[in-house]
Amino acid sequence: MTKKLLATSVAMAAVLGMTSAASAQVVVKYAHVVAPNTPKGQGAEFFKKRAEEILGDKVKVEIYPNSQLFDDDKVLPAMLRGDVQLAAPSLAKFGKWTSKLGLFDLPFLFNDMEAVECFQKGEKGQELLLSMADKGLTGLGYWHNGLKQLSANKPLLTPADAAGLKFRIQSSDVLAAQFEAVDAVPQKMAFAETYSALQTGVVDGQENTWSNIYSQKFFEVQDYITESNHGLLDYLVVTSTKWWDGLDPEIQAGLKQAMDEATEYANGLSGKLADEQRQLIVDSGETELVKPSADDVKAWREAMKPVWAQFEGDIGADLIEAAAACNK
Repeated sequence: MTKKLLATSVAMAAVLGMTSAASAQVVVKYAHVVAPNTPKGQGAEFFKKRAEEILGDKVKVEIYPNSQLFDDDKVLPAMLRGDVQLAAPSLAKFGKWTSKLGLFDLPFLFNDMEAVECFQKGEKGQELLLSMADKGLTGLGYWHNGLKQLSANKPLLTPADAAGLKFRIQSSDVLAAQFEAVDAVPQKMAFAETYSALQTGVVDGQENTWSNIYSQKFFEVQDYITESNHGLLDYLVVTSTKWWDGLDPEIQAGLKQAMDEATEYANGLSGKLADEQRQLIVDSGETELVKPSADDVKAWREAMKPVWAQFEGDIGADLIEAAAACNK
């Protein structure tokens, strides 16, 4: 082989080697719908940081907040197509894939976030992470946002106050039934459309956590927020079963470690931010905080409790009993 041919061969080998190394890098696109300053947004950034620290240039994590890539209604089909690798839709978004996760939408199921942690870390909660594996989706962890509050342009103290009002909800039949139980009108709507709908009067109110009410500025277009703590808004970090199972074991282990650490980080941040952002909303003077009495809360509970029985067959009595047993 001549020197010229040898040099050419070496150069080609180097190029091929670099191409092979570049193609070996795993790109992880993580799409979510909320702002970067929310617990989920910060948790996603923490995951990126840790995954790239643990695995170096073997992975590249790209974060797409604020529905930049897909909203929650489109992200799961996109995941099954391979267009995105990670997402964290709220637990209310999985109705097409399994009825069991409707458990988390039941009104007044959990008294506090300690009860939520108890269930999610328990046997039944961990089993639910794999409840959609036959549909091609694998859960990697539960991320908290927190308990939900009600808002509207009138005070909502009793169930009768909600009658006839239109409330934006996520695409969950359980949540629709929750509002129908108090003679309100549920309207399923994308998260990104909610502010405009409230501002223009397309809907009268909504339910959300302190974090989302603050970060999305819903408090600016709602006169009253009722501190109801009536439901849970948590997320399931989910991936494609096919993609996850097809990863090199070292890559999978590194991503799992990063995800477990990010879960602890995001969930620790959630409670702290909820308290801080609740106070920021109060201090803004843009809206008035309404605190129902114990009797008022009891009335809300009694009005919405039939929803449990309505969906017991779909969700499973065993799951409902295990969740309720976590309340102390």
